[in-house]
Amino acid sequence: MEITVEKVEDVAIVEIPVEELDASNAGEFKRDMAPVLEGSTKLVIDLSRLHFVDSSGLGAMLSCLRQVTAKGGDLELCGMSKQVRAAFELVRMHRIFDIFGTREEAVHAFRA
Repeated sequence: MEITVEKVEDVAIVEIPVEELDASNAGEFKRDMAPVLEGSTKLVIDLSRLHFVDSSGLGAMLSCLRQVTAKGGDLELCGMSKQVRAAFELVRMHRIFDIFGTREEAVHAFRA
């Protein structure tokens, strides 16, 4: 999985390049996110390409959040499809993550 990382000042924006984040690729996602998590305390994950997420994918997102908050940072999500949003709401993860419509909104949240 080739995640792309863009920097906007001190905020790292990661785009997930797949349509499904599930048991088949959640481990790869966590592995590829490790260096980004090492070097960033302000992180936005763009989920606009993602159309399906299962419990393994949700667990991988939680793992990223835990790692960032352990360093005193924060992680925002943006660009969620209705299907992915439904999965987050089903397990109440929409109460744990800050979710924004666009990258710009998510980056701006760090400024507020």
